[in-house]
Amino acid sequence: MSREYPPRPMVGIGVVVLRPGEVLLVRRGRPPNVGAWSLPGGAQELGETAEDAARRELLEETGLDVGPLHLAANVDSIHRDDDGRVRYHYTIIDFAAEWRGGEPVAGDDITEVAWATFDRFDDFALWSEARRVIAIARGLVGC
Repeated sequence: MSREYPPRPMVGIGVVVLRPGEVLLVRRGRPPNVGAWSLPGGAQELGETAEDAARRELLEETGLDVGPLHLAANVDSIHRDDDGRVRYHYTIIDFAAEWRGGEPVAGDDITEVAWATFDRFDDFALWSEARRVIAIARGLVGC
């Protein structure tokens, strides 16, 4: 199934990685939202559990592995073209996890990684839904 102009929504997975006072953000290297800062994640593959997809995407994009994952929230990311047709539609399942060590490096379809303090989200032009999910994740993980 094509990601662009799909016949139905695709399942996306996000991971909120927290360490005391900070959250891990990545800069997207491909559509949708090229150049935007967001949470690490990507598309779930056929036959893959949501948790396995979260771990795989986090490892591919940042080189990090985390401990327990906690289901945090879901987000609908729908992008329309100029004619109003749905160009991208992801139903995103977000997990929360506590950072266990190691430094993230940009990999796969990511151009940069950064640890952002919770008062600097405006510096990253972070989407309101990402901010909402991070707040939920903080409550689950306690960072």
